[in-house]
Amino acid sequence: MLLCSLVGMFLASEAFVPLDILILGNLGIALVAGSAAALNHLIDSRIDAKMDRTKNRPVAQGRVKPLHGAVFVGVSGTAGICILAFYINPLTAWLNFASWLGYGVIYSIYLKRMTPQNIVIGGLFGAAPPLFGWTAVTGSIDGGGLILVLIIFAWTPPHFWALAIDRKKEYQEVNVPMLPVTHGEKYTKFHILLYTVVLIICSVLPYVIGMSNLLYLSAALALGAGFIYWALLMIFSQTPNAPFDTFRYSIFYLAALFAALLLDHYFLPVTYMIG
Repeated sequence: MLLCSLVGMFLASEAFVPLDILILGNLGIALVAGSAAALNHLIDSRIDAKMDRTKNRPVAQGRVKPLHGAVFVGVSGTAGICILAFYINPLTAWLNFASWLGYGVIYSIYLKRMTPQNIVIGGLFGAAPPLFGWTAVTGSIDGGGLILVLIIFAWTPPHFWALAIDRKKEYQEVNVPMLPVTHGEKYTKFHILLYTVVLIICSVLPYVIGMSNLLYLSAALALGAGFIYWALLMIFSQTPNAPFDTFRYSIFYLAALFAALLLDHYFLPVTYMIG
């Protein structure tokens, strides 16, 4: 989340981000995100204890008692919102509060257990950090920040569904209606491919609106081709590790895509001026 908020900050600024916004903005965002994640741990402690991926979480293991976790949720969330409201701007504080409600309450309590589209709908809350960084610098919601949100929103389903295929049995055992559980692996794999195509389309929008240059466009298309490769490999290959390898590539993809945005934003104009 902090990587994404940093990208939003730097892309919203032609020069270096003011130090107070860089430090206090990310501190506030981190505290609110930590509070939402801790609330998720409290809500999901029962099913976390039954899944290999989450069984070592502190609440699931009993290392942190629910009351202490609840205090952490309240203190960290309140501190983060106050830092953002008083030292950054009210808009960023309100957006973080809305995201906290969306992920910590709406997704964790309702969406996760109600619909196999939980990741698609709930992904909007997890896609917001670049916008937080953007508004921390600009104080406004602009097209560039919304495009960054759209990229992560489109990235979330193929990213998480690949993991869900790899962990299908665990989700079945805890009765969480992930798409591979409710509709099967083949159906999910084709949806991963579909959302990957949507992701590639979204990833070129920064170039389309003049927010980036050819350096970024080339990187976006190359990284997108890699994602398509892994999505197709899951469909046509029987390799058991393909879903988890796709999940790992999706993490690399997002980090590399945002790194390309930053390189393009800061270094390409200098190259042009020198030439």
